[in-house]
Amino acid sequence: MARAEMSTVINRPIEDVVAVLSKVENNPKWSSAALEAEQTSAGPIRVGTTLRFVGRFLGRRVESRSVVTQFEPNRIFGWQSSAGPFPMQGSLTFERINGGTRVNSVFEAKPAGIFKLVEPLMVRMATRRSQNDLENLKRLMEADAL
Repeated sequence: MARAEMSTVINRPIEDVVAVLSKVENNPKWSSAALEAEQTSAGPIRVGTTLRFVGRFLGRRVESRSVVTQFEPNRIFGWQSSAGPFPMQGSLTFERINGGTRVNSVFEAKPAGIFKLVEPLMVRMATRRSQNDLENLKRLMEADAL
């Protein structure tokens, strides 16, 4: 199982951070991997909500469909995808700290075939890109651009 973990502190209230991140349509505004993102089921985000993402992976356009597996306001937002280059799951956890919010991000994937052979390289690349995306989210939120 490939695993990547990232973290950043955003100097904004936890409620603001969770509001931005639980509206998946915002993903392309801060994530370099996201070309499109949308919630495909009605209602507020909750366990069972379905999502659609279009991104770029190794230079190719990839579409995935996900389901929210965990959601506790101001605490955790977890999802799982069964479509795309390999099954994946991830979570964002939120922690209130000194007037700001620590965001912890974890992604796990089960690469197969050629992807299994290059797993260590993929983990390093995904970790670096995801950490950069979190820092971009931080910059945008702290500048009130999101």
